[in-house]
Amino acid sequence: MENSMYKVYQFKSNIDVIKEKFFSCLGFSSILFCSVNSNAQFANQGDVKVKEGTILSVYMNYENTNSGNFINDGLVYIFEDWRNNGTVTFSPDKNGQTFFTGKKDQRIDGTKIADFQNLIFENYSGLIPFKLATTISVNNKTEFLNGIIDADTFNGKMIFQEDAFHTDASDLAFVDGQVQKNGYKEFEFPIGDELYFRPSYQDQADKTKNNNDSYTAQYFYKNSDAIHSHSSKDQTIKLINNKEYWNVTRDKGTNQIVLSLTLDSNTTPSEFFDHDDKTQVIMVRWDETAAKWVREGGEVSERMNKGSKGAGYTKLLMGKVNGYGMFTMALVDKEIPNDDLIVYNALSPNDDGINDTFLIKGIDKYPDNTVEIYNRWGVKVYEAKSYNESDVMFRGYSDGRATINRNDKLPTGTYFYIIKYTKEQRGMQKTGYLYINNQ
Repeated sequence: MENSMYKVYQFKSNIDVIKEKFFSCLGFSSILFCSVNSNAQFANQGDVKVKEGTILSVYMNYENTNSGNFINDGLVYIFEDWRNNGTVTFSPDKNGQTFFTGKKDQRIDGTKIADFQNLIFENYSGLIPFKLATTISVNNKTEFLNGIIDADTFNGKMIFQEDAFHTDASDLAFVDGQVQKNGYKEFEFPIGDELYFRPSYQDQADKTKNNNDSYTAQYFYKNSDAIHSHSSKDQTIKLINNKEYWNVTRDKGTNQIVLSLTLDSNTTPSEFFDHDDKTQVIMVRWDETAAKWVREGGEVSERMNKGSKGAGYTKLLMGKVNGYGMFTMALVDKEIPNDDLIVYNALSPNDDGINDTFLIKGIDKYPDNTVEIYNRWGVKVYEAKSYNESDVMFRGYSDGRATINRNDKLPTGTYFYIIKYTKEQRGMQKTGYLYINNQ
């Protein structure tokens, strides 16, 4: 069957389309490109701008060539494959949307990064209909309506810029492969593997530092022992998760993050839900320098309400990490509590004289200390040095060092604390959860 080629050379107030020797000029608010030929292709070698209020539907393979410049400020529907070897972008003050919504598998490839304002993935042709073989970037919103994006097999990557976010991710729609997040804002990585959506969450631990950091995460429903032996570990680690792991890398920057991993009964071994009172679940990381699995700490809590509603996990493991690489969870013997410090982890700051402050009884004996408090997304809401039992105390308000405004009353919920102090010239640390009732 003879191939058909549609070429767009220039766009100003309309689109000039050439097919063989036939010429047509389309200047309507809704533009449709289609062909009965299954090998048809829509190729842009010039400048195309889809203006606000315009709908462009492409029912054939789309190629933006090396010389192609494609700007979408309207609505663009891609029903077949997409290839970008040129420039794909948008006007920052517009709300252009690009829909990948075919009726068969769609391949997304090319040699250049395509920059989108908003993306919508909705393809019901199969469980894994999207084949991502390039890097794409989104500036604003991505909707994962249906269809898993296979980036792992094809060495693709999806980048979320600083203000980017996503909705509707679930076991039916996520990225199986690498997802990169730029900037410092809290973020749920829409990642998974083997038909399981297993997000991780992270936030920059200190927002007073620069905001140019970049991180990449990927989830694997595989045994990490095949890569890094579980016998090479800190002696205090009893059992390492042999079903799943996450790769988290810092691609740019120097800041530490608060990382949260999800526990899901569909993928996480039952030992991590049914352990006895003498053991606890912590985060572990493969340390390349030490060539062994090391403890990263962390605390387990119930799942948060914020984030994708389609996430099937039931528990969340959160901790401030000291390095990057391969992470999973492990069982360790529960540490014997330090009786010198008694932490009262309930706070109801209503000025009734009962639990109005976060009381750490005994902290006065260790003036060389710091106390940090984070919300469930890992955003630091409070930090103090030389915390005591009188005037330097947390009272349920943000101290203004994070995205939450100073002196704002924090919402009711569960928070995570880190207490660091010096005892007999030894650095000590205590972590746990704090519940704030600000109703």
